[in-house]
Amino acid sequence: MYSIPKEFKFPLSHIKPKFKGDIENVLIFIAKEFSKIPKLPSENFNQRANESIKQFPGNITRKEKTINNWRTEISALFGFIESDGSSSWCGRRAIELMKDGDLVKFFKIFLFNFQYPGGYLKPHTILKFIQNKVHFKPAQFILKLLQYANDKFKNKNFITKAECCHLLFNDLRVSQGKESFSSIWNRIESNRKNHEEYDRRGKVTRYASDIIDYMVIANLLVSDDKKAYYINDLEEKIILKFIHSTEWFSEYDNIAENISKKEKLCFISNHKQEWFKYVNREMISVDFSTDILAFISKDNDEYKKYVKKSENEFLNKIEKEKGISTKDIGDIGENIIFGHECERLRRGNRKDLIHLIKKIPAQFAVGYDIISLELGSEKKRYIEVKTTISSKKLDFNKIHLTTNEWVAAESNKDRYFVYRLMISKEERKLFIIQNPVGLYKKDIINIIPRDGVDISFESNNNSVGSFEELLLWNG
Repeated sequence: MYSIPKEFKFPLSHIKPKFKGDIENVLIFIAKEFSKIPKLPSENFNQRANESIKQFPGNITRKEKTINNWRTEISALFGFIESDGSSSWCGRRAIELMKDGDLVKFFKIFLFNFQYPGGYLKPHTILKFIQNKVHFKPAQFILKLLQYANDKFKNKNFITKAECCHLLFNDLRVSQGKESFSSIWNRIESNRKNHEEYDRRGKVTRYASDIIDYMVIANLLVSDDKKAYYINDLEEKIILKFIHSTEWFSEYDNIAENISKKEKLCFISNHKQEWFKYVNREMISVDFSTDILAFISKDNDEYKKYVKKSENEFLNKIEKEKGISTKDIGDIGENIIFGHECERLRRGNRKDLIHLIKKIPAQFAVGYDIISLELGSEKKRYIEVKTTISSKKLDFNKIHLTTNEWVAAESNKDRYFVYRLMISKEERKLFIIQNPVGLYKKDIINIIPRDGVDISFESNNNSVGSFEELLLWNG
């Protein structure tokens, strides 16, 4: 059984969410709920946050202690809540996730910022990390190490969760940043050659395992068997951003060594809110938005096929006839639905109407994203697109419409459609709801007025809407 030399052994740890098995559904739900809470005195904000958490399926009967744990875990690890000591408010990362529903992007940003030590830890734990000179960004390091091995040996190399735990996370030679990639990879190769066994128990490997799992959700790593993890070559651009980044939360680097332990703990506590400002800072230097072509492709060949399809007559038509670039079309979901509508009309032998499909700029705030047309009557179809991008299937029986969207739905009645688009590694699904206001009046869907309306419905109720094939534009 492999063991780290005693003088170098120092296990790293972070908060372990109790909801990790359903983390994507939880984060989407909580981001939407927290985003609705205004800036309040911290006690009041926490009370409202707890009430929101209780609304997550299965939580209504949970004890207050468990609900509190959910709130502290979510706010600490993922930075969903910011505070100035007296007041609290929803963090930028949660608001972004609420707006774009892009969990892949969310986890990229989370991992880009995540480091040891970080403000998600308790002051005593942070102090131990500082005293042991830990200076470690795990996602960046894993990518750098695999890139080194790929370049050196001219082939794709992998790492396992056990290797990450025992040879990276829990070894000070690595977490202090003092050992070369060459030495680390030689140790990995030597252990493989000698068939070294590792302690693979969950309580031992769980922290390294968390980071690997989050990197898979972020589409940075891929695995066929959930044992060996490789760099995802389709995300080359963003991976290079990770590898070359020099960003680091440096407040803990400034702690004086000649002060008492009590003073050090006080210093750490006083800088806790700086950490949450850091992870919620505006990040415009790197575009973390999901490359949907890379995300849904399984390999480079498939990726190239999708890219070629996206460079066809459709995009040329948009640029020439509408005078906008492909980037201006809008976000990922709206772009896909724009193409879906073009293909729907083409298959319906109404190619002559395609040029009338319009993408409405967000700043107009008209309550819908796309104007399309019906095949038979040529009446307008006002479409609001709601998109979620995740690594696995998510629940789809809840949507939120803003006040403008609800007013537009009320005005346009059966001409108003909500296209619920769910994109995951496993599938791409499109669920269409027509005339949500009419459905509400017939008691087919439920609404709760909150900064617009929260809509919920039984996912197996055929009266609500229907799944339709997501059409890819063929030009």
